[in-house]
Amino acid sequence: MVKLTDASDYMKWLPGETTATLSRYEFFARGMVDGFTAGRHRSPRKGFSVEFAEHRHYVPGDDTRNIDWRAVARKDRYYVKQYMEETNLRATLLLDCSGSMAYTGDQATEFAGRRLSKFDYARYLTAALAYLFVGQQDAVGLVTFGDKVRDYMPAKAQPSQVRHALKLIDAAKAEGETALSDIFDEIAERIPHRGVVIILSDFFDNAEALQKALHHFRFRKHEIILLHIMADEEITFPFNSFVHFRDLESTAELRLDPKSIRADYLERVNVLVKSLKESCSQLHADYVPLNTAIPFDRALSDYLAKRRG
Repeated sequence: MVKLTDASDYMKWLPGETTATLSRYEFFARGMVDGFTAGRHRSPRKGFSVEFAEHRHYVPGDDTRNIDWRAVARKDRYYVKQYMEETNLRATLLLDCSGSMAYTGDQATEFAGRRLSKFDYARYLTAALAYLFVGQQDAVGLVTFGDKVRDYMPAKAQPSQVRHALKLIDAAKAEGETALSDIFDEIAERIPHRGVVIILSDFFDNAEALQKALHHFRFRKHEIILLHIMADEEITFPFNSFVHFRDLESTAELRLDPKSIRADYLERVNVLVKSLKESCSQLHADYVPLNTAIPFDRALSDYLAKRRG
């Protein structure tokens, strides 16, 4: 794996216990990816290595060692075996930095002496994934966004990518409004090659618009993984007495009886979750619900183990 010795502040997003945990896991692309060196993932390009793909007619100049003599005997024509090459993948991590990600619930897991907001939870996961991909010689890129793209780091397989990613993660702030569907359309067009797109967000946006935007990634032939990060209170809405609610993406503030809005709120959350699950099912994408009450390293380990299984 990648070795990091810099003791700078941004290193806090990649604690030692996380790197130790990740050393037991690998990430394999499920579909085909466009890579640039020999690796462990299937490439759409056909060559002469690894896994048989198909036959093609022999043409002068082909290596005669790749002629399928059995096919020649059956069809009285010369055929060459083609194989599916292996490659390394390009993974692009999309980190939601909108204001709603700043929420910290009372049930949130504690780490380094404080409870983690959804945003910090996502930042630890983003750092861990960047380390994992570069450690297995894959390329990783990072996009931070809110109502617009804030930082765009193209995918590279260099060890320095981890440091660059950590610096962007450390500098990011959770503020402003959400515009996920517009952002996803833009990012889908900016990623130059098919690969894996991992989105870390609470996905608080219009469900129908989100569905269309996710289809854009699939149209560009990316594998999609949604890490849906929510606080326990956002999932269960346990409030009973009058509560002061503040919109983290605007200046709006309300004091409400939660009992009067619980049913409507939970219905809206269920509609969002159902929509995301349906979209992922249609797109053969992974939908991974993450509750910030569960330690982030355990949540990531569980997903990687399930994916490998």
